[in-house]
Amino acid sequence: MTEENKNIFADWNPWHGCTKISEGCKYCYVYRQDEMYGSMKASSICRKTANFDLPIKRKRNGSYKIPSGKVIFTCFTSDFLLKDADEWRNDCWKMIKERKDCWFYFFTKRIDRLEKCLPSDWGEGYDNVLIGCTVENQSRADYRLPIFLSLPVKHKSIIVAPLLERIDISRFLDESIEEVSVGGESGYHARPCNYDWILDIREQCINKNVPFRFHQTGANFIKDGKVYRVKRALQRPQARKANIDFGIGKNYIPDTAEYNEEDDNMQLRFDI
Repeated sequence: MTEENKNIFADWNPWHGCTKISEGCKYCYVYRQDEMYGSMKASSICRKTANFDLPIKRKRNGSYKIPSGKVIFTCFTSDFLLKDADEWRNDCWKMIKERKDCWFYFFTKRIDRLEKCLPSDWGEGYDNVLIGCTVENQSRADYRLPIFLSLPVKHKSIIVAPLLERIDISRFLDESIEEVSVGGESGYHARPCNYDWILDIREQCINKNVPFRFHQTGANFIKDGKVYRVKRALQRPQARKANIDFGIGKNYIPDTAEYNEEDDNMQLRFDI
């Protein structure tokens, strides 16, 4: 494996800016970051970025800037299904289809828009696209997850973040869900996340044999009745230190994923 492939992750933000639509958006990290860095435009204004065509950009030697085998976190400073980006999305689908040698992973709170945003040749789903449906409380889970389960997506994950209350998602954990990832809210005004809620979701996943990952404590973390203020830099390490992941292997990817090394390229294959 080449040095550049040892880190299998890459980032691609074709557009930036998003509108808030539900309780989980209240203290959105995109808005916080824009404020921190003094953005000249409002965070709610969606605009294309200079890296819009990053997946197909090439180096001087003709090779792609993003090498084969990468898991590309897509549109993490917006929402890939944002209505304001409808005119640009088809070009993104074309790039995603061209780069069949990479995985594209996006999370969305707008899963109810997916069907109308899919490319004409989607069929049962692109092999190299992973979609995470984000939920933050019981009402959003009850609304979004039935829609998610009904859609033609080959690789599905549930992102419970920011976790704002105890949630029961057990009835949505069927064989199509490849991972559940749970985390608390970051930021100065973060709402508290209770460790008992996290353990409850973990138990639901274990009972359904669905991989579970605790990815972040959040800034205000409750454990054994005590409230801990966790610095941003420690929120992910502390979650890992809890050592409660289930069915999660190398690079924080479900054990159901396999790595194949052929011609010095790393290929990721999910096999549920």
